[in-house]
Amino acid sequence: MSRARLLLAALAAAAAWGASPSAASAQSRADDRVGSGFTNNRSDGPNRRDWLRTVRPTDEGGFRIGNPEAVTKIVEYVSPSCPECAQFTHDAGERLFQQYVRTGHVSVEYRLYYRNGVDIAAGMLLNCLPPENYFDMMHNLLGSQPDWLGRIRNVTPEQRQSLNGLAPLEVARRMIPMLGLDAIARRHGLNAAAQQACLTQERMDGIERVHQAAVQAGVQGTPSFAVNGSLSQAHDWASLEPLVRGR
Repeated sequence: MSRARLLLAALAAAAAWGASPSAASAQSRADDRVGSGFTNNRSDGPNRRDWLRTVRPTDEGGFRIGNPEAVTKIVEYVSPSCPECAQFTHDAGERLFQQYVRTGHVSVEYRLYYRNGVDIAAGMLLNCLPPENYFDMMHNLLGSQPDWLGRIRNVTPEQRQSLNGLAPLEVARRMIPMLGLDAIARRHGLNAAAQQACLTQERMDGIERVHQAAVQAGVQGTPSFAVNGSLSQAHDWASLEPLVRGR
């Protein structure tokens, strides 16, 4: 499916998601944990390095938090609209970031794997953020999915029709305010001028490269995890933590 069709199809798909009581209920249970400060700058003392303060973009097109020389390096392929990704972050929560990443034992890299056009639109803004704000906004999106995805139900048939025939980049630009993603990005340090400057074809092509590299690596959905370079069969925290703890 072309990116233009994918973006347009996302409006219908996400609207159906937002109307699902089970999805909204599952997310409401996660809201109190996801995006509520897992990556804060708390410190244990002057002689202990807090690796949550170290966030860098990677050559592979992701963002990594933690010690670049960590014994265990996790790559999570993540979709902002994915309820299972939100559930993973809720379950992993304090333990993954505060116990494993913060102390330098583990690093976590997020790479965007889009499932729909909504993920592309959100990913463009995420990739424009100052690196230190990336994880907070991603966790915010995961934890508030019913709020911003639910806004699609308010998109009128006329608004949807207005997107037909537009180039994928223009569709993404128009979807961002429809979903309130522009306001979320502003709260995480990306003002209106910076947003306009970053919404480019080059940015969209970069998201496509990351996605295709993931497909070639064997990723078929989200969340998926690579541990020290090897794609894991784990897709939840209960399965992943033993791989982290045992190293």
